[in-house]
Amino acid sequence: MAVRNAPKYALLWIADELAPVIIGIFAGVMLDKLFVCAAIGLIVTNLYRKFKDNQPDGYLMHLLYWFGIPITKAKSFKKTYSRRYTP
Repeated sequence: MAVRNAPKYALLWIADELAPVIIGIFAGVMLDKLFVCAAIGLIVTNLYRKFKDNQPDGYLMHLLYWFGIPITKAKSFKKTYSRRYTP
């Protein structure tokens, strides 16, 4: 029986950690600099993993919301730029 909230793994990485590597390889093929862009993708993945390990779960989502980039499945949510609510 699989755990519902377990992250999805692809090869050695969690799916969200693999995205910079794939983007780096794709950009490297397009720019004819595969090794350089793949190395940059690996470095970004390493930095992202360190950031994610030092922060609580959901921190990146809250950070994106704070800067006005809401990523939610909710039908409605509070305005991100409103910091004070009055009745």
